[in-house]
Amino acid sequence: MKKITISLLALISLSAVATAGGVSTTDVEAKYSNNNSVSATNTLEQSFNAGFSSTTGNTKTLNVNGKYEAAVITTGYNNRDLKTAFDVSAFMTKNDSVKDNEEYTANLGLEQMLDNGWLGYAGVNWLRNPDFRNYDNKFAIGAGMGKELYKDATQSLVAKLGTSYNMEQYANNQSDEDFGALNEYLEYTNKLNKVSKLFLKVGSMQNFDDMSNDYEAVGVLGVNFAVGENVSLSLEEEIAYDNLPSVGFKKTDTKSIVRLGYHF
Repeated sequence: MKKITISLLALISLSAVATAGGVSTTDVEAKYSNNNSVSATNTLEQSFNAGFSSTTGNTKTLNVNGKYEAAVITTGYNNRDLKTAFDVSAFMTKNDSVKDNEEYTANLGLEQMLDNGWLGYAGVNWLRNPDFRNYDNKFAIGAGMGKELYKDATQSLVAKLGTSYNMEQYANNQSDEDFGALNEYLEYTNKLNKVSKLFLKVGSMQNFDDMSNDYEAVGVLGVNFAVGENVSLSLEEEIAYDNLPSVGFKKTDTKSIVRLGYHF
Protein backbone atom coordinates (compact mmCIF):
# COMPACT_ATOMS: atom_id res chain seq x y z
CA MET A 1 0.00 0.00 0.00
CA LYS A 2 1.13 3.54 -0.65
CA LYS A 3 2.59 6.02 1.80
CA ILE A 4 0.51 9.18 1.64
CA THR A 5 1.53 12.39 3.33
CA ILE A 6 -0.99 14.24 5.44
CA SER A 7 -2.14 17.78 4.69
CA LEU A 8 -3.64 20.49 6.76
CA LEU A 9 -6.48 21.72 5.37
CA ALA A 10 -6.80 23.39 5.68
CA LEU A 11 -8.29 24.99 5.94
CA ILE A 12 -10.12 23.99 7.39
CA SER A 13 -8.63 23.42 9.60
CA LEU A 14 -8.85 20.75 11.54
CA SER A 15 -4.45 16.86 16.71
CA ALA A 16 -2.81 15.03 19.37
CA VAL A 17 -1.38 17.90 21.43
CA ALA A 18 -2.77 21.45 21.49
CA THR A 19 -2.35 24.44 23.70
CA ALA A 20 -4.80 24.51 26.59
CA GLY A 21 -8.03 26.17 25.50
CA GLY A 22 -6.83 26.44 21.87
CA VAL A 23 -8.32 24.96 18.71
CA SER A 24 -6.85 22.79 15.99
CA THR A 25 -5.03 24.35 13.05
CA THR A 26 -7.05 25.92 10.28
CA ASP A 27 -7.15 24.32 6.84
CA VAL A 28 -5.68 27.44 5.25
CA GLU A 29 -6.21 26.34 1.65
CA ALA A 30 -9.85 25.43 2.25
CA LYS A 31 -10.42 28.75 4.03
CA TYR A 32 -8.84 31.03 1.43
CA SER A 33 -8.95 29.17 -1.87
CA ASN A 34 -11.95 26.89 -1.26
CA ASN A 35 -10.01 23.76 -2.05
CA ASN A 36 -8.62 21.05 0.20
CA SER A 37 -5.04 19.90 -0.44
CA VAL A 38 -5.28 16.25 0.57
CA SER A 39 -3.38 13.83 -1.66
CA ALA A 40 -5.40 12.62 -4.63
CA THR A 41 -5.00 9.91 -7.30
CA ASN A 42 -7.25 8.21 -9.84
CA THR A 43 -8.57 6.01 -7.04
CA LEU A 44 -10.28 7.35 -3.93
CA GLU A 45 -7.78 8.33 -1.22
CA GLN A 46 -9.10 8.58 2.36
CA SER A 47 -7.63 9.29 5.79
CA PHE A 48 -8.69 9.47 9.42
CA ASN A 49 -6.82 11.75 11.81
CA ALA A 50 -7.28 11.69 15.57
CA GLY A 51 -5.81 13.55 18.50
CA PHE A 52 -6.09 13.50 22.28
CA SER A 53 -4.30 15.21 25.15
CA SER A 54 -5.02 15.79 28.83
CA THR A 55 -3.42 17.26 31.93
CA THR A 56 -4.02 16.69 35.65
CA GLY A 57 -2.83 18.39 38.82
CA ASN A 58 -3.28 22.13 39.28
CA THR A 59 -5.38 22.31 36.11
CA LYS A 60 -7.40 19.55 34.47
CA THR A 61 -7.63 19.95 30.69
CA LEU A 62 -8.86 17.71 27.89
CA ASN A 63 -8.46 18.12 24.10
CA VAL A 64 -10.08 15.66 21.68
CA ASN A 65 -10.52 15.91 17.92
CA GLY A 66 -11.10 13.87 14.79
CA LYS A 67 -10.97 14.52 11.07
CA TYR A 68 -11.94 12.62 7.89
CA GLU A 69 -10.52 13.49 4.45
CA ALA A 70 -11.23 12.08 1.00
CA ALA A 71 -10.07 13.01 -2.51
CA VAL A 72 -10.12 11.59 -6.02
CA ILE A 73 -8.94 12.67 -9.48
CA THR A 74 -11.29 12.24 -12.45
CA THR A 75 -11.26 13.50 -16.05
CA GLY A 76 -12.51 17.05 -16.45
CA TYR A 77 -12.27 19.90 -18.95
CA ASN A 78 -10.36 19.06 -22.13
CA ASN A 79 -9.50 15.60 -20.70
CA ARG A 80 -7.37 17.16 -17.95
CA ASP A 81 -7.30 16.19 -14.29
CA LEU A 82 -10.19 17.33 -12.09
CA LYS A 83 -9.61 16.92 -8.35
CA THR A 84 -12.52 16.62 -5.92
CA ALA A 85 -11.75 16.85 -2.21
CA PHE A 86 -13.91 16.72 0.94
CA ASP A 87 -13.25 16.84 4.66
CA VAL A 88 -15.14 17.12 7.95
CA SER A 89 -13.70 17.68 11.42
CA ALA A 90 -14.72 18.08 15.06
CA PHE A 91 -12.81 19.47 18.04
CA MET A 92 -13.60 19.81 21.75
CA THR A 93 -11.74 21.12 24.82
CA LYS A 94 -12.50 21.05 28.54
CA ASN A 95 -10.86 22.91 31.41
CA ASP A 96 -11.53 21.74 34.99
CA SER A 97 -14.34 19.50 33.64
CA VAL A 98 -16.12 22.47 32.00
CA LYS A 99 -16.39 22.46 28.19
CA ASP A 100 -15.00 25.80 26.99
CA ASN A 101 -14.62 25.25 23.25
CA GLU A 102 -15.97 23.15 20.40
CA GLU A 103 -15.41 23.54 16.67
CA TYR A 104 -16.86 21.81 13.60
CA THR A 105 -15.86 22.28 9.95
CA ALA A 106 -16.74 20.91 6.51
CA ASN A 107 -15.07 21.69 3.17
CA LEU A 108 -15.83 20.64 -0.41
CA GLY A 109 -13.55 21.72 -3.25
CA LEU A 110 -12.99 21.23 -6.98
CA GLU A 111 -9.69 21.94 -8.76
CA GLN A 112 -9.46 21.80 -12.56
CA MET A 113 -6.00 21.60 -14.14
CA LEU A 114 -5.51 23.81 -17.20
CA ASP A 115 -2.51 24.59 -19.48
CA ASN A 116 1.06 25.40 -18.43
CA GLY A 117 0.57 24.94 -14.71
CA TRP A 118 -2.61 27.04 -14.51
CA LEU A 119 -5.67 25.78 -12.64
CA GLY A 120 -9.20 26.85 -11.74
CA TYR A 121 -10.93 26.12 -8.45
CA ALA A 122 -14.37 26.36 -6.83
CA GLY A 123 -15.78 25.23 -3.52
CA VAL A 124 -17.68 25.82 -0.31
CA ASN A 125 -16.71 25.62 3.36
CA TRP A 126 -18.53 25.79 6.71
CA LEU A 127 -17.40 26.52 10.27
CA ARG A 128 -19.14 26.47 13.64
CA ASN A 129 -17.34 27.64 16.78
CA PRO A 130 -19.58 29.68 19.14
CA ASP A 131 -17.32 29.62 22.21
CA PHE A 132 -13.85 30.55 20.97
CA ARG A 133 -14.51 32.45 17.73
CA ASN A 134 -18.16 33.58 18.14
CA TYR A 135 -19.37 31.86 14.94
CA ASP A 136 -22.72 30.12 15.21
CA ASN A 137 -22.33 29.38 11.49
CA LYS A 138 -19.84 30.71 8.95
CA PHE A 139 -20.22 29.86 5.24
CA ALA A 140 -18.03 30.78 2.26
CA ILE A 141 -18.58 30.04 -1.44
CA GLY A 142 -15.78 30.95 -3.81
CA ALA A 143 -13.94 30.48 -7.11
CA GLY A 144 -10.71 31.63 -8.71
CA MET A 145 -7.51 30.83 -10.56
CA GLY A 146 -4.11 29.48 -9.55
CA LYS A 147 -0.62 28.94 -10.96
CA GLU A 148 2.17 26.51 -10.13
CA LEU A 149 5.03 29.03 -10.01
CA TYR A 150 7.84 26.54 -9.40
CA LYS A 151 8.27 22.77 -9.17
CA ASP A 152 11.23 20.39 -9.18
CA ALA A 153 11.98 17.00 -7.61
CA THR A 154 11.86 18.36 -4.03
CA GLN A 155 10.19 21.80 -3.97
CA SER A 156 7.00 23.41 -5.21
CA LEU A 157 5.38 26.86 -4.97
CA VAL A 158 1.70 27.51 -5.83
CA ALA A 159 -0.24 30.79 -5.72
CA LYS A 160 -4.02 31.31 -5.98
CA LEU A 161 -6.26 34.37 -6.32
CA GLY A 162 -10.04 34.50 -6.26
CA THR A 163 -13.25 35.88 -4.80
CA SER A 164 -15.74 34.53 -2.27
CA TYR A 165 -19.20 35.26 -0.89
CA ASN A 166 -19.19 35.01 2.90
CA MET A 167 -22.08 34.64 5.38
CA GLU A 168 -21.37 34.99 9.11
CA GLN A 169 -23.93 34.23 11.83
CA TYR A 170 -22.70 35.16 15.31
CA ALA A 171 -23.36 33.42 18.62
CA ASN A 172 -23.75 36.66 20.59
CA ASN A 173 -25.97 39.68 19.87
CA GLN A 174 -23.74 40.97 17.08
CA SER A 175 -25.65 41.45 13.81
CA ASP A 176 -25.13 38.79 11.13
CA GLU A 177 -23.06 39.79 8.09
CA ASP A 178 -22.71 38.81 4.44
CA PHE A 179 -20.11 40.23 2.08
CA GLY A 180 -17.91 39.61 -0.93
CA ALA A 181 -14.16 39.29 -0.49
CA LEU A 182 -10.84 39.01 -2.31
CA ASN A 183 -8.90 35.87 -1.37
CA GLU A 184 -5.18 35.09 -1.75
CA TYR A 185 -3.31 31.86 -1.05
CA LEU A 186 0.35 30.78 -1.23
CA GLU A 187 1.78 27.30 -0.54
CA TYR A 188 5.42 26.18 -0.41
CA THR A 189 6.48 22.55 0.12
CA ASN A 190 9.94 21.02 0.42
CA LYS A 191 10.52 17.27 0.48
CA LEU A 192 13.38 17.11 2.98
CA ASN A 193 14.03 13.38 2.51
CA LYS A 194 12.17 10.15 1.74
CA VAL A 195 10.05 10.28 4.91
CA SER A 196 9.62 13.99 5.75
CA LYS A 197 8.18 17.12 4.13
CA LEU A 198 8.23 20.78 5.21
CA PHE A 199 5.25 22.97 4.32
CA LEU A 200 4.30 26.63 4.64
CA LYS A 201 0.77 27.87 3.85
CA VAL A 202 -0.38 31.48 3.98
CA GLY A 203 -3.87 32.78 3.21
CA SER A 204 -5.55 36.18 3.44
CA MET A 205 -8.93 37.81 2.79
CA GLN A 206 -10.12 41.40 2.33
CA ASN A 207 -13.76 42.50 2.52
CA PHE A 208 -14.63 44.37 -0.71
CA ASP A 209 -16.70 46.88 1.30
CA ASP A 210 -13.80 47.92 3.56
CA MET A 211 -10.54 46.46 2.25
CA SER A 212 -8.27 48.77 4.28
CA ASN A 213 -9.76 47.74 7.65
CA ASP A 214 -11.71 44.48 7.33
CA TYR A 215 -9.07 41.86 6.52
CA GLU A 216 -7.57 38.70 8.02
CA ALA A 217 -4.64 36.36 7.44
CA VAL A 218 -3.53 32.91 8.58
CA GLY A 219 -0.11 31.23 8.30
CA VAL A 220 0.78 27.63 9.08
CA LEU A 221 4.31 26.19 9.22
CA GLY A 222 4.73 22.45 9.69
CA VAL A 223 6.58 19.24 8.94
CA ASN A 224 5.15 15.82 8.13
CA PHE A 225 6.83 12.46 8.81
CA ALA A 226 5.92 9.03 7.45
CA VAL A 227 6.20 6.72 10.46
CA GLY A 228 4.72 3.60 8.87
CA GLU A 229 3.32 2.26 5.63
CA ASN A 230 -0.01 4.05 6.13
CA VAL A 231 0.71 6.18 9.20
CA SER A 232 2.05 9.73 9.35
CA LEU A 233 2.83 12.31 12.02
CA SER A 234 2.70 16.07 11.51
CA LEU A 235 3.85 18.97 13.69
CA GLU A 236 2.24 22.35 12.98
CA GLU A 237 2.28 25.92 14.28
CA GLU A 238 -0.35 28.48 13.28
CA ILE A 239 -0.67 32.25 13.63
CA ALA A 240 -4.03 33.86 12.76
CA TYR A 241 -4.78 37.60 12.61
CA ASP A 242 -8.19 39.27 12.18
CA ASN A 243 -8.08 43.07 12.04
CA LEU A 244 -11.82 43.32 12.82
CA PRO A 245 -12.61 40.31 15.05
CA SER A 246 -16.02 39.56 16.50
CA VAL A 247 -17.03 41.89 19.32
CA GLY A 248 -15.15 40.99 22.51
CA PHE A 249 -12.55 38.79 20.80
CA LYS A 250 -8.79 39.31 20.29
CA LYS A 251 -7.16 40.01 16.93
CA THR A 252 -4.41 37.35 17.14
CA ASP A 253 -4.51 33.61 17.87
CA THR A 254 -1.64 31.12 17.94
CA LYS A 255 -2.04 27.35 17.91
CA SER A 256 0.35 24.40 18.22
CA ILE A 257 -0.54 20.87 17.22
CA VAL A 258 0.71 17.30 16.78
CA ARG A 259 -1.44 15.10 14.53
CA LEU A 260 -1.40 11.34 13.87
CA GLY A 261 -3.08 10.09 10.70
CA TYR A 262 -4.01 6.76 9.09
CA HIS A 263 -4.42 6.64 5.29
CA PHE A 264 -6.15 4.07 3.09
